[in-house]
Amino acid sequence: MKIIKAKPPARNSLTEEMIDAAIKRGEERRSSSLQAVSVTFEDPSLIIHFEDGSGVLLPADRYPEFSGFNADDYKHLTVGFAGTVLCHEGKDLDVSIAGMISASPSLMLMAASVVASRNGRQSSAAKSAAARANGKKGGRPRKVDPAL
Repeated sequence: MKIIKAKPPARNSLTEEMIDAAIKRGEERRSSSLQAVSVTFEDPSLIIHFEDGSGVLLPADRYPEFSGFNADDYKHLTVGFAGTVLCHEGKDLDVSIAGMISASPSLMLMAASVVASRNGRQSSAAKSAAARANGKKGGRPRKVDPAL
C-alpha cells in the first residue's frame, strides 16, 4: 500500500478585492430570496413578516413543534439564520419557515399555480422557432367537431 502524505494548504492572503467580491455575492444571494424580518403571534396564528412588506399567516395549532406553547412562549419567538428560521432559545427550537409554508397544502397549491402561470408565459428560442414553422404550414390545425 502506498502512503500519500497530505501537503499543507497554500495560504492565500486575503485582499480587499476578495472581501468586496464576497460581500457582493452575499448581497446578491440575499436579494434573490425572500427573508423574514419578524414574527408575531395573534391567537391562534403566527404572522411572519418579510422584508418586502408582505407576510404570511399560519395557524400555530397545525404545527406539532409549537404544541405546549403558551402566549409567553410565542412572544420569545425570533427570526434567525438570515431570515429563514423561527427560533426559540428557551425551548431549543429552530423551525424552517419554508418547511412550515410547504406543510400547508393550500399554500403549496397556490405556489404551484403561480409557478405554472409564470413558466407558461416564458418564451424560449425553441418555442418561437416552432411557432414560426407552424405558421408557415398554415397555423394550428382546426379542431374537428365530433358531431359532424
